[in-house]
Amino acid sequence: MESAVKTSSVDMKTRAGLKLRAGDTVRVWQNIVELKQGKAANKKEVVTKNTRRQAFEGTVLAVKHGAEAGATFTVRRVASGVGVERIFPLYSPALDVIEILRRARTRRAKLYFIRRKAAREVSRVMRKQMQVQAPKEPVAEETVPATESKETTVE
Repeated sequence: MESAVKTSSVDMKTRAGLKLRAGDTVRVWQNIVELKQGKAANKKEVVTKNTRRQAFEGTVLAVKHGAEAGATFTVRRVASGVGVERIFPLYSPALDVIEILRRARTRRAKLYFIRRKAAREVSRVMRKQMQVQAPKEPVAEETVPATESKETTVE
């Protein structure tokens, strides 16, 4: 008879030992599986499976449920001027490595105010750009062609 208990490939002690906190800068390496459908030489449909690792680096905004089985953490980064947030399960087998790049001391447990702060900074920059106007082009004076002008020479 098979056991109903499923074991995870994740080392739970090391993940719990990370002690992630809000304000930490982390790099999360995730295993991504890409499925590609194509036709083989014998004209049959074939599905190829390609796995790769992708990094997501940013600031931890929140850690929910501590180090329990359902623990999650939210990571935010700015990519091409757009804020991107992802929520990762702490013990997910899809996560390969979680690297803590920098620890930060914060006074809040959840840093959701950073979303509004980033939006305010963008609007402030836009306001400054609107206030600065392009320099006006100088008005060109009408010039009289040399052939039509009456020149007198004094000898």
